[in-house]
Amino acid sequence: MPDTIVYKIMSAAELQQMQRDGVFRGSPVDLADGYIHLSCGSQLAATLDKHFSGVEGLMLVAVDLSRLGDSVRWEPARGGELFPHIYGTLPVDAVVSVATVGVDRPQAASPPSQATLGALRH
Repeated sequence: MPDTIVYKIMSAAELQQMQRDGVFRGSPVDLADGYIHLSCGSQLAATLDKHFSGVEGLMLVAVDLSRLGDSVRWEPARGGELFPHIYGTLPVDAVVSVATVGVDRPQAASPPSQATLGALRH
């Protein structure tokens, strides 16, 4: 069974824009491809290495797929491995936690406080 909690790696500026808009419409790569790229926990290290090596100021946004309905499709990508893609927007209400990403790997992610999530949603 596919993961129900998956991850979007985004810049701090994109996260701030998501907070202002109440939805994330996608990064430039997402917009060019026509869907929002996500990764399962087991795919994060490879995604960070391939697409974000050496990039600082990244955020790891945990997303509950059960809140997105039919907009999610699992499609083959790197090496035929299935990745979750959102065809539509990512609403703030689907975000369950946010963590910073170190240059080498995500920092220990713990669920955010209600104040943190509240700030994200307002």
